[in-house]
Amino acid sequence: MAHIFDLDMIQAVYDRYPARVAAARKALGRPLTLTEKILYAHLTEGPATKEHKRGADYVDFAPDRVTMQDATAQMALLQFSTTGRKKVAVPSTVHCDHLIQARVGAKQDLQEALLKGNEVYQFLESISNKYGIGFWRPGAGIIHQVMLENYAFPGGMMIGTDSHTPNGGGLGMLAIGVGGADACDVMSGLPWELKQPKIIGVHLTGKLSGWASAKDVILVVAGILTVKGGTGAILEYFGPGAESLSCTGKGTICNMGAEIGATTSTFGYDDSMRRYLRGTGREEVVKLADAVAEHLTGDPEVYADPKKYFDQVVEIDLNTLEPYINGPYTPDLAWPISKFAAAVKENGWPEKLEVGLIGSCTNSSYEDLTRSASVARQALSKGLKATSEFTVTPGSELVRYTAERDGLLATFEEMGGVVLANACGPCIGQWARHTDDPDRKNSILTSYNRNFAKRNDGNSNTHAFVASPELVTAMAISGHLSFNPLTDTLTNAKGEQVKLDEPTGLEMPPKGFDVKDPGYQEPAADGSKVDVVVKPGSDRLQLLEPFPAWNGKNITGAVLLIKAKGKCTTDHISMAGPWLRYRGHLDNISNNTLIGAINAFNGEANKVKDQQTGEYGEVPATQRTYKAAGLPSVVVADHNYGEGSSREHAAMQPRHLGVLAVLVKSFARIHETNLKKQGMLGLTFDKESDYDKVQEDDRFDFTDLADFAPGKQITVVLRHRDGTSDTIKCNHTYNHHQIEWFRAGSALNLIRKQQG
Repeated sequence: MAHIFDLDMIQAVYDRYPARVAAARKALGRPLTLTEKILYAHLTEGPATKEHKRGADYVDFAPDRVTMQDATAQMALLQFSTTGRKKVAVPSTVHCDHLIQARVGAKQDLQEALLKGNEVYQFLESISNKYGIGFWRPGAGIIHQVMLENYAFPGGMMIGTDSHTPNGGGLGMLAIGVGGADACDVMSGLPWELKQPKIIGVHLTGKLSGWASAKDVILVVAGILTVKGGTGAILEYFGPGAESLSCTGKGTICNMGAEIGATTSTFGYDDSMRRYLRGTGREEVVKLADAVAEHLTGDPEVYADPKKYFDQVVEIDLNTLEPYINGPYTPDLAWPISKFAAAVKENGWPEKLEVGLIGSCTNSSYEDLTRSASVARQALSKGLKATSEFTVTPGSELVRYTAERDGLLATFEEMGGVVLANACGPCIGQWARHTDDPDRKNSILTSYNRNFAKRNDGNSNTHAFVASPELVTAMAISGHLSFNPLTDTLTNAKGEQVKLDEPTGLEMPPKGFDVKDPGYQEPAADGSKVDVVVKPGSDRLQLLEPFPAWNGKNITGAVLLIKAKGKCTTDHISMAGPWLRYRGHLDNISNNTLIGAINAFNGEANKVKDQQTGEYGEVPATQRTYKAAGLPSVVVADHNYGEGSSREHAAMQPRHLGVLAVLVKSFARIHETNLKKQGMLGLTFDKESDYDKVQEDDRFDFTDLADFAPGKQITVVLRHRDGTSDTIKCNHTYNHHQIEWFRAGSALNLIRKQQG
């Protein structure tokens, strides 16, 4: 507990804060929100010289640290290993939390994961050791909880290869989820690009009481803003209500902000953060933060007149906040508990609650567990037990060990609960659910963050609802969704009518946190002698070969691989699910390339014409024949190509298989950037109607690549089978630096050249 990570880095960040904030205030000519202070304090260029327009300008930032989970770290680190760098440029960590399947309970599930995932864990451990990356072993805990306990600090900026990285906002950070390619850039010392976000202010007044919890704040915000309402924006919570919340409660709110599309969420530095930092052994960080405390929250003028400084303001009175249950199938369908029972009946949702699940990265703090355990304890004293299945997922070994010491886990087990491993488990679909009929419509209630169809158990018939851990516990005791613990009674074993009392919780353990082995492994001081462990012939891991550089010639005679129609997300281009196991093996995972895309010529998925044979086959197999024949190829697609997860596999796989250009009506921004980083041509039709000119047997000639320059159109000749052709103009958004990526064959090739 005594070890404080990266104190010198935190000191350096705080040392530059006063000057950076002063420069930003001068450049903008007005008071600043907390969000603006953190953004402008982390500009790559140094002190601000001008205002960056919200929602318009792309800006380069220098994050303080990088965090990665085991599923996404594999490709990020495989890419990093090709850069020629000896060590990461910023403090970085790997957390093994995604590959542990919840089956029977913590001990057995962890043993099984260690057996099945051993080669992935050995690889991650060795590559972390080689490049100066902190490594958290399987069972150490969920990335975001471990981050909050050890690394997050007020006013910092962090990127993480997981969409719930915003959890770090509970300690006053801007913590943002990104793809592995972005993480690789920052670890390599490159700037990180982000469109200057809009800022939504959430003004909290009053104080939580009774059954209401921090979780209910984000559940009601999701209802107000919807799943798209936070897109391109950062949520900044402020006001007396914000200060009344615990630090881990703030983390819960920021974590689930990902469900409304927010870039991230944050809170200003306050006493709750001081208490949490001290409680987790970081008194030194408190001293440093206190010295610049005025810069670690928004200016008073901003909070006095929020409508003037925020793009939107949401008002929530915690005094009147009811507990909420959100769902099913979407996290923004928000029901106050007083109206939920009626909604269940009206919509015909299965009333019986089959499983209640608490914990995860969203709600697994000591406070969450004490509030839930208080409900369980009083239920036992009143002759009640869980009538639904009930599982508990501690967020970290620190929380689990302390909760076990203080008797919380024993209470859950006595009530009928099962304690799962300190890992993501059912929250990300890593759940071997016990069910006698997968086709039966059923209901589950979780304290997690996501509840889309199939998210938890792969079953589209499962109605998943989201609530606070204490409400989930109460509902699991009752066994049905129409129960309202605020007003209803339950019948105990003696036939008596009993009512549950309001939950009570402790923000911090009275005897302090304790842990025997937190699960952390310090990297070697000098990694030059460390070998990266990849088993020969492995089907899960494959060291990367650099992509070939551009040969300086025009691309001619390129074949059409597929003309995709309609929505084509990163999931259509590189599916997740069972393919997760191949995230570290580029050739194997490439066998899912574009198998979900709909072919515009036949309306079918994964069925395209092989121009060499005239036969129809699967997309990856067809593309492999082109690659073997040395034929470059092109993907043509519709609007917003590559929306969804920022998965870099969706750009790397086509590149690996020999696709050189993607020509679309419009791109999702992150995917367009990922294509550029992998050395591909990402182009848009100058006239959208030119999409209709592309025929099934077309060959493509790119006639002016030698003149590739920012703002200059590229000419493409579509050569049709009947001997006719169409010449079309294509647009691009490449700047000078990105054109160098194309010429070098990838952004990483360019870094390696610079290292040499």
